[in-house]
Amino acid sequence: MKLLTFIIRDTYRIGVLTKFGILDLPNAYKKIYNTNEIPEFLYNMRKLIALEEFSLNIIKDLTNKSIELNDQSLFLDPKNVEWAPPIPNPEKIFCVAINYSEHSKESGASPPSKPYFFTKFSSALIGHEKPIIKPKISEKVDWEVELGVIIGKAGKYINKEKALEHIFGYTIFNDISLRDWQYPPAGSLGFYWVWGKSMDSTTPVGPYIVTKDEIPDPNNLRLILRVNGNIEQDGNTRNLIFNIQDLVHWASQGILLKPGDYISTGTPSGVGMAKNKYLKQGDIIEAEIEHIGVLRNSVVEEDK
Repeated sequence: MKLLTFIIRDTYRIGVLTKFGILDLPNAYKKIYNTNEIPEFLYNMRKLIALEEFSLNIIKDLTNKSIELNDQSLFLDPKNVEWAPPIPNPEKIFCVAINYSEHSKESGASPPSKPYFFTKFSSALIGHEKPIIKPKISEKVDWEVELGVIIGKAGKYINKEKALEHIFGYTIFNDISLRDWQYPPAGSLGFYWVWGKSMDSTTPVGPYIVTKDEIPDPNNLRLILRVNGNIEQDGNTRNLIFNIQDLVHWASQGILLKPGDYISTGTPSGVGMAKNKYLKQGDIIEAEIEHIGVLRNSVVEEDK
């Protein structure tokens, strides 16, 4: 199942992608059950995820009945939808630095002994087809295609053997990085992760969440990133230094993971910094992951 959040009149709504288009789930519920009392989880992905099989069963039923009705008014053309991040308001966004050996080499950094996490603000997130805002203070805007993990079942100190049980599904992250802000002058304390990774409207996520039943093995997925049609990154999650189970385990150490939290799993080699190539006004970036789809965004200069 491919679940997404879209926007109509400044209101988030949940949809499901079908071969007939995007099923507007609140409208489908209203029509099929002849009621104006729409469940709140059809407007809020975090609440939908927290209800697990209960909400998924209702959505499956709505989808089947809507298709049987053959009422095209319930389905939206994906080209005409205003896409939001699948979870616009996550409590937590974990990202991982240096989690592919080839990216470690091109970055000049040694692989860590355990996952090196940093976090993002939700204000950095944008949806599919939304513009990446190139900040007026940055000239080194870089790309990073990554597999995103969506937590489904809450947990703390999660065992690696149980980690996949806590996952709801998967999505695509493009961890846009402001390299001239990420790396401070020599002698400074650490990296500037906040400025380098979390400026406003710089992190595309989506287009949707693919539920985990549709992903045979998250540790064997091809990732590709194109800029203006040219392949810049081409990797596979089988080359992760710390696999999906490892990341869920480590992220939950001392921190309660909750439904709707994101874990972005790191990027393969091919980032712009290693080639001295950076994004500019008008560039089209396509981040693609096997069994999920394509996350597409353009670059727009921030007003100066």
